[in-house]
Amino acid sequence: MTARIASVIARQVWDSRGRPTVEAEVTLDSGASGRAIAPAGASRGAHEAIDLRDGGAAFGGYGVSRAVSGVAAEIAPALIGMDARDQALVDQTLCALDGTANKARLGGNAIVAVSLAVLHAAAAQAREPLWRYLADGRPVRLPLPEIQIFGGGAHAGRRTDVQDFMVMCPKAGSFRRALEITDDVYRAAGRLMQERGPLSGVADEGGWWPDFQSNEDALDVLTKAIEASGHRAGEDVWISLDIAANELGDASGYTLALDDRRLSGEEMAARIIEWCGRYPILSVEDPAGQDDWQTMGRVMAAIGNRVQVIGDDVLVTNAQRVERAAAAGVCNAALIKVNQVGTVSEAKAALDAAQAHGWGTLVSARSGESEDVAIAHLSTGWNAGQLKVGSFTRSERMAKWNEVLRIEEAMGSQAVYAGASAFAAGIAELLA
Repeated sequence: MTARIASVIARQVWDSRGRPTVEAEVTLDSGASGRAIAPAGASRGAHEAIDLRDGGAAFGGYGVSRAVSGVAAEIAPALIGMDARDQALVDQTLCALDGTANKARLGGNAIVAVSLAVLHAAAAQAREPLWRYLADGRPVRLPLPEIQIFGGGAHAGRRTDVQDFMVMCPKAGSFRRALEITDDVYRAAGRLMQERGPLSGVADEGGWWPDFQSNEDALDVLTKAIEASGHRAGEDVWISLDIAANELGDASGYTLALDDRRLSGEEMAARIIEWCGRYPILSVEDPAGQDDWQTMGRVMAAIGNRVQVIGDDVLVTNAQRVERAAAAGVCNAALIKVNQVGTVSEAKAALDAAQAHGWGTLVSARSGESEDVAIAHLSTGWNAGQLKVGSFTRSERMAKWNEVLRIEEAMGSQAVYAGASAFAAGIAELLA
C-alpha cells in the first residue's frame, strides 16, 4: 500500500492563550491521515523560526489567515504525491518552498503544523502509535518530566525574574511515580502560598502565580514545598530553573527587577552559581542571553560537572548552533522545540547533534499550547530522555503528561524510565 500524500489542508484554531494558530491535516491516498497544531512561544529567541501573523485589528493582530492561505496555495500543491514516509524530503521541500532562513515567508506556524501532520499520517499508515513509529524497533526510555510549580517571567506578568521554577524526580523509578510525587509538591506549594497570601491564580503554563519578595524567596518556598510534601529536597526531588535570561538583558547587563539589581554578565553568572550552591538545583536553562556566550561559559565552567546547563534561546533547536555551543563549552543539554526550528527533521538533527556530544536532551512545549500531544511521542520515540511541558494543571499540559502514562502502560514490562540516565554522564553518575 502506498503512502502518497493526497491532500493537505489547514485551518485556524485556537491555542491555550486564546490566540489563533494553525492546524494542518494531511490525508494519504490510502485514507490514513494525521493532523497537528502549531504551538507558540511567549519567550522567543531572535534566531528561531518566525510565525506568520496577519497583523491589524482582528484577533489583536494574531490572526493566521495568511499562513492558512499559504498552505492551500503553495504547500499543498508542492507536497501532493510525495511519500509521507520520507520525512526528510518532505521537510526539505517545505524549507525550499519557503526560501528564507527563518521560515518567515510562509510562516513557521504553517510549516511546523504541516511537517508534524505528515509525520502523524505516516505513523497512521504504518498502523503504529507515533512513538513506536519513531523508535523504529530501537529501545527507548520514558522521559524524565520537568514540571513547573511556580510560573514567572514572560509567562506570569514578570512577578519573578526567573521564568520557571520547576521540579524533577530522577529517582522516581517510573514516569507514573514521578507524576505522583510532583502532584504532592504542587499541592504543598499551593497550601504554603495560601498560608502566606496572596495567591494570584496560575500562569500561562499552569504553575502557581504568586507574589514573591525576591527570586530567592521563590526558591525558599519551593524548597519548603518539597519538604512539606513528604519528600526530600535534593534526594527525591530537585529544583530546575528556566532563567530565560534573554528576557532580562544581554551581554551588556541583566536587570533583576524583583531584586532591584542591575548585574553585569559576570555578576549574573555569580548569582546563578550561588543559587546552585544554596538550593537543591539540578538544572538551569538559559542562564544568559541568546548571544552572551561568555556568561553561559562562566556558568558551565563553574557548575556543569554537577548541574545540567540547558541551551534554549542560545541554540534554538539548530544543529549548527549545537555544534558551535559544544565547541565553546557553554552547555551540556539542549532544549528541543520543533516549532522553534520549523520542521521535524531539523529538530531531530539538533537532538542527534546534542546526544552525539553526550548532552542531555529535553523535548519541550511552548507557553501557547493546545490539545496536541505530539511531543509526548517525540520525547519517547526519539529517546530524548526528558520532557518539559509546563505545570501539573491545565488540560493542554495534562494532555501530554497523560499521553506518556498511556505510552508507559502500552510498553508494559518493556517500560524503562530514563531517570538519572537522562543527564550528561557526569551528572548521571552523581545521581546514581
